[in-house]
Amino acid sequence: MGSTSAENSGTGAAGNGSAQNTGHGENGTSGVGRRALIKRSAALGLVSVPAMSFLSACASGGGGDDDSGDNEGKTSESNPFGVKEGTKLDVVIFKGGYGDDYAKAWEAAFKKEWGVTSVHTGTQEITGKLQPRFNAGNPPDIVDDSGNQQIPIDVLAKNGQLLDLAEVLDAPSVDDPAKKVRDTLVPGTLDAGMQEGKVVALNYIYTVWGLWYSGKLFQEKGWEAPKTWDDFLAVCKDAKAQGIGGLAHQGKYPYYINVAIMDLIAKKGGLDAMKAIDNLEPDAFVGSDAATEAIEAVYEVVEKGYLMPGTNGLTHTESQTRWNQYKAAFITSGSWLENEQLKTTPEDFDMKFLPMPLLADSALPFEAIRAGSGEPFIIPSKAKNLPAAKEFMRRMLSKEWSTLFAKEANSLTILKDGVDPGVQLRPGTQSTVEASKAAGDNTFRYLYTEWYSEMNSAIENASNELMAKRIQPKEWLKRAQAAVDKQAKDPDSKKNRRD
Repeated sequence: MGSTSAENSGTGAAGNGSAQNTGHGENGTSGVGRRALIKRSAALGLVSVPAMSFLSACASGGGGDDDSGDNEGKTSESNPFGVKEGTKLDVVIFKGGYGDDYAKAWEAAFKKEWGVTSVHTGTQEITGKLQPRFNAGNPPDIVDDSGNQQIPIDVLAKNGQLLDLAEVLDAPSVDDPAKKVRDTLVPGTLDAGMQEGKVVALNYIYTVWGLWYSGKLFQEKGWEAPKTWDDFLAVCKDAKAQGIGGLAHQGKYPYYINVAIMDLIAKKGGLDAMKAIDNLEPDAFVGSDAATEAIEAVYEVVEKGYLMPGTNGLTHTESQTRWNQYKAAFITSGSWLENEQLKTTPEDFDMKFLPMPLLADSALPFEAIRAGSGEPFIIPSKAKNLPAAKEFMRRMLSKEWSTLFAKEANSLTILKDGVDPGVQLRPGTQSTVEASKAAGDNTFRYLYTEWYSEMNSAIENASNELMAKRIQPKEWLKRAQAAVDKQAKDPDSKKNRRD
């Protein structure tokens, strides 16, 4: 995704997308049981057989730490981590919707400032390229761990393979040394990177999730951006009558349709409905009126034939490109979408963001949006050049580097007022800025996607079946609740709680 969690993520975004904040005062943690975790890690190639020999090796501190002393320089007020001139920094960036030009700009600035040369890798194959390196105890120094092939943060954290970022966050801000780095960030944006009470991933990009449409197409068709679900369906109906799909979704990556499903649940039932899912409540889905209405609403789009033809079999970029060709009125995504689609979006497309329309009697207002931090950056605990990796991350949270990111990736970061006012944002991104201002405090953010990767996958799989009409809403609720109940049995899940 640009990130999505699917590309989280995109998390693609997605980046992972995911997704990934403003959560309010929650403690993060991994949610995979020890036995299940070892099995999953082995499947990913993150541990070798026998698994305990790997865990023992982690505890003994082997691998990439052997020559770390060669990378340690003298510390000072301006060099809090002791970056050593002439060393190398191994940087791996998920090359999704945001590209990797921004990272190359950072690396150039870092070399000029510190005399550190970066070894740069831009790729979408995060797991494929990095799992052997983590397994061998020879990981990169800093990683943008995002996309559909993201290595789950909870798995890495559980195996002790991620650095606690407290030292970076408590260091003096580059822009104002009187402040700690953490005090310069948008409130709540660190929550998504927490595992067992520690921030082990820096979700760097301020992301909003919701619906998207073409301002040009809507003007030509005389459609108004809908604020209610009934009005949304009316636009879809008229689009279908004119040979246009109502809703496109990235069928091969059901992460995206869960944007609609989960937004509807939160807006219908309020923050309590959202927290019930993150807190693994026995009625998070089955027995939840909000979840029931939300999934039935999304399924109505399927039943009435309002999906763009063929969308279930398309990747994210394939589906998004057809949407760019005016073959659908709406698409779900995060705010990496515009940058991800630069090459296929017509000049006059006029991309617009839209908060999820409301079901009847919703607890949250139309302006409420899912918003927070996405695109997790990590520093492996066995990174060879830890001083430079820490300083690189501290510089990421400076106005200079935040502005570089905005210029190259057309997106905002989690740094407060972190973008120079002179930076011209594209229409879609500008519309997310306006939507964020309109939302005010009415923002929400799920954390189960970061806390419980297996549960998240199970819910996505159920959504895939639903959109293909292989299951009905009642079965979706049953499968989603089963995923919650399974996760709740893991004792480690009790370490996560949203108040």
